[in-house]
Amino acid sequence: MGAGYIDVFRRQLNFIASFKDLNDLNFVYLLDQLEKLSTVVIDSADLELIRKFRPRDATTNPSIIFKTVTENPQLLQNVLSAHPKASVGQTIDHLLVAIGTEILKIIPGRVSTEIDAHLSFDDEATIRKAREIAALYGDYGITLERILIKIAATWEGIQAAKILEKEGIHCNMTLIFSLEQAAACAEAGVTLISPFVGRILDWYQAHHPEILTCDFDPGVHSVRRIFAYYKKWGYKTEIMAASFRSINEIIALAGCDLLTISPKLLNQLAETEGTVENRIHKIDDELEEQKMTLQRSQFYLLINENPMAVDKLAEGIRIFCEDGRQLEKFIATGL
Repeated sequence: MGAGYIDVFRRQLNFIASFKDLNDLNFVYLLDQLEKLSTVVIDSADLELIRKFRPRDATTNPSIIFKTVTENPQLLQNVLSAHPKASVGQTIDHLLVAIGTEILKIIPGRVSTEIDAHLSFDDEATIRKAREIAALYGDYGITLERILIKIAATWEGIQAAKILEKEGIHCNMTLIFSLEQAAACAEAGVTLISPFVGRILDWYQAHHPEILTCDFDPGVHSVRRIFAYYKKWGYKTEIMAASFRSINEIIALAGCDLLTISPKLLNQLAETEGTVENRIHKIDDELEEQKMTLQRSQFYLLINENPMAVDKLAEGIRIFCEDGRQLEKFIATGL
């Protein structure tokens, strides 16, 4: 190797060494670019993965909590030791908060904690349970600004969130499958909604595959429609797209307020090179949507006219209820 090549090689090494972190280099990985356009949130309670990706926020649900506890039974044992006289229901609440608190020790932002899906059609019980969860977080020294109470976006759930928000308990309305749900949430003044992308695609693949093309994903379209509606009417409610099936869906929604992503897809984004641009602001064909101020009967009638929304909302609540029951059985064996 000639002296000239050696000098070039040394200059390259010095250039790299000048960075405190290799992340400072302008690699064209998708995740690096995506984080400049949207707040990336991890959809997991795995503490090691949260440390790895260092997201601002994190989301959990009954499925995630059940998986986390079965893989790490010591978490449950710690709660049982700290609260030996607690009932199964109380133990679940303590477990949710204990896991959320551990997550908040790692991330700088907020954690979403979902309440029992069995309460999805009971606004008063939802309010009571949300207050209890918030109070338990308070016992750990966690302020209300750092938690989001996750509630299914039924009419009853939305009305409960309206009251909770006035008390300073911020809510993440989940299982959003329609513009009507999103509109009602915005009118209620909720902090954040989670419109699902992949589950909508799942439904259309099963029922109407003929409408799917490489340029049309109904889940992506649904979030873009909600985004356009919110921006047109000036709502402050944040939109956090969720339930992705591929990184293509995520890239198609770059620019959305937040994106909650599974560890598997976060890994793919971190390892894939490409270009990400703000896609969500480019849609304008939904800007003629009229503002909706819905009453309960209108809300359910409009959703009833959308078979996908009916099916996926009901299915989502059933799945979370079943995972909740499995968690109760798992805890009961440890009592």
